Amino acid sequence: MNKKYIVTKTIAVIEVLLVFVIFFLFYFTRPVKSSRVIFIPKGNTNYTIKVLQKRGLDITDFDYLIIGIMGYPQAGWVDLKGTHFTKGDFLYRLTHNKAALKNITIIPGETNYFIYKLIGRKLKIKNFYCNIDEGFIKPDTYKLPIGMKREEVCKYLYKKSLKWHKTIAKKFFGVWNYKTYKKYLIIASIIQKEAANKKEMKLISAVIHNRLKKHMKLQMDGSLNYGSYSHTPITPQRIKEDNSFYNTYKYYGLPKKPICVVSLDAIIAAIFPAKVNYLYFVKCGKHQLFSATYNEHLKNIRKCRYIK
Repeated sequence: MNKKYIVTKTIAVIEVLLVFVIFFLFYFTRPVKSSRVIFIPKGNTNYTIKVLQKRGLDITDFDYLIIGIMGYPQAGWVDLKGTHFTKGDFLYRLTHNKAALKNITIIPGETNYFIYKLIGRKLKIKNFYCNIDEGFIKPDTYKLPIGMKREEVCKYLYKKSLKWHKTIAKKFFGVWNYKTYKKYLIIASIIQKEAANKKEMKLISAVIHNRLKKHMKLQMDGSLNYGSYSHTPITPQRIKEDNSFYNTYKYYGLPKKPICVVSLDAIIAAIFPAKVNYLYFVKCGKHQLFSATYNEHLKNIRKCRYIK
């Protein structure tokens, strides 16, 4: 093998290496933009990349090889701790960072007003608000990371809640029709506010359905525990002064919107009320007393005056 051939081969190898070095330097230093917090789905790396591509992230099939060298990303929330990176920095953080999660528990009976205050405080988002219908958010404990944008939190809550409601509607009605389903959400929200326990839910549902059939006003205190009044005691003065559509003492029929977040038990009770002829109930200690006539109702009221 002559000396000239060896030199030529060596130069060729060096040139190829230089091309690769230049390519990688260019590739790893080019700018990348992303949301600070992203969600990595469960599945293999190829599936993860496809999902992230659909979400609009600047990630290519070539990155599959690079991620394999750096370390595979774990499923769950990832806090990239920034929004502008070089490609290399982006891939490193994607495979090594994890998010600081906050537990946010949304309980049945709570209103969006207080739910948004809780989320804003936990995730440190000023004036947090979502354009999600009252009563639509699924009651649950959510593990959400600090650093999410308001829009991302809202989208996540909506998608989770929509999936839950669709599952319920299709199970009991066979189809998803929000206009029809919303009526039962409204009834369920009143039940949620009025019932002292799960056993009472179907009985209160029966009272609501029976009064609607007879074109009677519902006259339920719980309907006035909407929005910022979620934890405010209902007084005669409040009933007199509140002119909102939630005031079932003044207006016939159901309120136009649900009052609060509802449990599955309340939804089921709204759809399947007890087969009783009750038209009245009154709180008596830690439970309710039900009656079919007004005279019976008055007796129950007198009976409960002495029970605290």
